[in-house]
Amino acid sequence: MNKKLSQEDIRKYNYRLWKLLIGGMVLFALFIMAIGFGLFGELPSFRDIEHPKSNQASEILADDTRVLGTYFVQNRSNVSYQEISPNVINALIATEDIRFKEHSGIDFKRTFTIFLYALVGKKQGGSTITQQLALNLFSEEGRQKNFLKRILQKFQEWVIAVKLERNYTKEEILVMYLNTVDFGNQAYGIKSAARVYFNTTPDQLTVAQSATLIGILKGISRYSPTRNPDRSLARRNTIMGLMVKADLLTQQQLDTEKEKPLGLRFSAATVNDGIAPYFRAVLKSDIKRIFQERSILNNGVPYDLDRDGLKIYTTLNYDMQIYAEEAQKEYMKTLQLSFIKSWKGRDPFKGKEMQIEQGIKRSDRYKALQLEGKSEQEIKADFNTPTRLTIFTWKGNIDTLMKPIDSVRYYKMLLRNAMMAMDPQTGLVKAWVGGINYEHFKYDQVKMGTRQVGSTAKPFTYAVAIENGYSPCYSVLNEPVTIEVPGSKPWIPRSSGTVPGYLTLQKALALSQNYIAAYLMKQVGPTAVATLAKKMGITSDVPAYPSIALGSFDASVYDMVGAYSVFANKGVWTKPTYIVRIEDRNGVVLYSEKPIPVPAMNEEVAYVMTRMLRGVVTNGTGWRLAGRFGVKAAIGGKTGTTQNNSDGWFMGISPQLVAGVWTGCEDRAFHFISTAQGDGATTALPIFAGFMKRVYANPKLKISQADFEPPKSGVSIIYDCNQYQQQQEQKTELDEKLGF
Repeated sequence: MNKKLSQEDIRKYNYRLWKLLIGGMVLFALFIMAIGFGLFGELPSFRDIEHPKSNQASEILADDTRVLGTYFVQNRSNVSYQEISPNVINALIATEDIRFKEHSGIDFKRTFTIFLYALVGKKQGGSTITQQLALNLFSEEGRQKNFLKRILQKFQEWVIAVKLERNYTKEEILVMYLNTVDFGNQAYGIKSAARVYFNTTPDQLTVAQSATLIGILKGISRYSPTRNPDRSLARRNTIMGLMVKADLLTQQQLDTEKEKPLGLRFSAATVNDGIAPYFRAVLKSDIKRIFQERSILNNGVPYDLDRDGLKIYTTLNYDMQIYAEEAQKEYMKTLQLSFIKSWKGRDPFKGKEMQIEQGIKRSDRYKALQLEGKSEQEIKADFNTPTRLTIFTWKGNIDTLMKPIDSVRYYKMLLRNAMMAMDPQTGLVKAWVGGINYEHFKYDQVKMGTRQVGSTAKPFTYAVAIENGYSPCYSVLNEPVTIEVPGSKPWIPRSSGTVPGYLTLQKALALSQNYIAAYLMKQVGPTAVATLAKKMGITSDVPAYPSIALGSFDASVYDMVGAYSVFANKGVWTKPTYIVRIEDRNGVVLYSEKPIPVPAMNEEVAYVMTRMLRGVVTNGTGWRLAGRFGVKAAIGGKTGTTQNNSDGWFMGISPQLVAGVWTGCEDRAFHFISTAQGDGATTALPIFAGFMKRVYANPKLKISQADFEPPKSGVSIIYDCNQYQQQQEQKTELDEKLGF
């Protein structure tokens, strides 16, 4: 028989219950306080809350602030609230936290509901956006797998979430969340996600695009638009349905949007992809060096370009860079076929065993096998065993079964190419193509590599001669020349394609005649020419030896373009510059650079050289520029071909743009058989032409086709050969008195 409880018993039980409840609340409060004081693991300080840590990609920006690429561990770039489409905000709130604007970091109503669902075996997500942000920002190890540890972590998130809500506005919390969340495919943050998946910016994201991206957050792999497009599409439509339910989208809009395909414009975020990869690699190395030399530090430690979110403003023009890469790809496909055909029926590797052996030892495969402790015999066996390899071709990468030694031979016969363009008046670099494919060949051939320059060096000798009183119309007999060299054998240059008889200097340069370049070298001396080359910015060794008249020395494309800019810029050399400024993630300028002009030659001499270089294009070895490719602007230039056709060059100048192109194999032992196929006019000039045609076709670039301006003080050097002839035929008063 049940005994009826007395009032005293009820009071006693109520007292115990309240005591238990209040005690539990006190203990819970003390537990939360202990978490806040870090007794169960260190929590972020107020300073950490104000300056949350996140791996933020550094952005490389073109001259119009378009993004050329990023340096990253996590491809993350931050944006402000104003730079995010309301569609993204609405999709996020409707999906993740419908009462986001009402709660203070913890949605207790939702938490209680989740608890009830859990009791009946239904799993629901209970974290608010603020709590998710807390986990993203301050949990180094991510979501705990252990149940008890996860419970503790959840309470830590509560504490951090409340701190975040106290120190930030709702808008700031949304921005922080969208800047830190992982969207998969190396896209961290909404800015990277918009660029990777839709090639757009966050402010331009449509309702459907926004819902697609927010849908990824429920499962990076499961709802990935690239891996599981059907699931992604279904999830997108579900999210738009939630937006309708939350009155953030109309039913009519949903009916329209859900019929649309995903519409991806996917571009994987890797350091190899994107435009100007060679430039970005050189730039990164230069920034590290500059920061080290100038002791530019981040709170006492070196900056990490992959994590510290710098903004690097460069001089590259986005459109010109695209044009340079397109011109290279378009022509090199054709040239490579021509090169392979030229060796048909011949063995290009005969007698080149040493070069193949060098290629093996320079390969990544050889180095990796050495690190594994393989012997030379084992490595040799490996290189002669067929294996699956990914090979670069101009039709795209090919996966094939191939002996590694055959891949070395294949790459030895692969033509390489590099190009740089700059504004001669400012020194600002506008385009940079350091090689044919950065994924496979990472060595930059614009600035890091040097090659023999051949006849592109001849204008240096001609410029010294003009400065010493020679006229472009002065005639010289085109015959062999011998130059005595103290302490060495006499230098006797060879020549092919010699035009017999007397030639003007203008004609000799236009037709790239070796004997007349040697004749001028004999008159002015190698020291003067080497000195001028150095004044014009050639940083590699230019020995004071007569053969430099024919370009026997090596130089980089970077230096040669800078040197030729002197002719186009009235005799003034400006170091090619590609960094404008570098800012930290808060917009503080860490470094800036301004080109410094340095006089290198007389303005009048520089102008006369533009006349002579224009003659190369109108009546000389560069005739194809206008005659075949239709580039009829006022452009001067010079072709260059080195011994055995190992290197082909073309240097082109205009008042607003100077560019240099080099083409050749990685190893000089591999080259075209005939000069007709392997000279600079054939291997390099067409790429310059393709670039300039695209540049002139874009009126937004405002690159004029006008001619070079003569010096305001006039030109005393006669470059009009008809006028020069008349002057030579006129008799002076002294001539008549002497009976001449």
